[in-house]
Amino acid sequence: MSREDILGAWHSFLTDSKRRSPHTVRAYTSAAQRIIVAKDISSFAEVASLEAHDLRAHLASRRAEGLANTSAARELSALKAFIAFARSESGDPDPSAPRVRGPRLKKGLPRPITPDEAVNIADMVDDTASDDWVGARDRAVLLLMYGSGLRIAEALSLNGGDVPLGETLQVTGKGGKQRVVPLLPIVREAVSEYASACPYPLAPKEPLFRGAKGGALSQGMVQKAMAKARRALGLPDTATPHALRHSFATHLLSAGADLRSLQELLGHASLGSTQIYTKVDAAGLLENYRSAHPRAGKG
Repeated sequence: MSREDILGAWHSFLTDSKRRSPHTVRAYTSAAQRIIVAKDISSFAEVASLEAHDLRAHLASRRAEGLANTSAARELSALKAFIAFARSESGDPDPSAPRVRGPRLKKGLPRPITPDEAVNIADMVDDTASDDWVGARDRAVLLLMYGSGLRIAEALSLNGGDVPLGETLQVTGKGGKQRVVPLLPIVREAVSEYASACPYPLAPKEPLFRGAKGGALSQGMVQKAMAKARRALGLPDTATPHALRHSFATHLLSAGADLRSLQELLGHASLGSTQIYTKVDAAGLLENYRSAHPRAGKG
């Protein structure tokens, strides 16, 4: 059996049997390909024989290449699923994956979620959802919050008439105040994947994001999904859905956005509400200075 055969079977299993989202299929297939090449694997039996120490060594190599903790945790999840699939295909009576604990972040002061962590949280809710369309749904909601700075209530207020999404979206925020926010391609793609997978008709005036029984999705379900992903990725308790909106603001400020523009994007009634992010950004700069400057703290 060739490597292409192994990857083809894995891809088909994820797509046809598990009905995973296109994004998850790409990520999980890429993870499988990397370990196949790294370990020079050419059969399912060789994949099935991989043990915990093999995974640890592979992840250590990936970390040496610059892979972040959250990305490493997601790659581990993908590889465990791949090995379990290979063991099942090889007729193993116990097709469970090796037990390997994912990387943990050091505890510290609350901080904004990094871009890498934000995307990995969104991906992890997709990977670990009970149903594939539910995973696509939760991923879309979280990316709307991080990619466009929406409040959770604003994301859940969208209706079927809002899709397909364009490059911008008109949002009604607190006090009925309307604003226009940009939509990144990754956000538009995520919402499109969810809309295609949703088992309920998305009528123009009906909620876009649906619960398991077809009603409007509640904020509590989004919070629960993110908490599960946060634990899997080893992130602190401060990594909540609302933290995604805070991170959107902090990252834009770091990239040079002015406060007035940021105020408009966030829908803040006053500039004072937006100015808190200058303190967050300054705190981050000071932390980087102290950890990187050769004379920091030396008097």
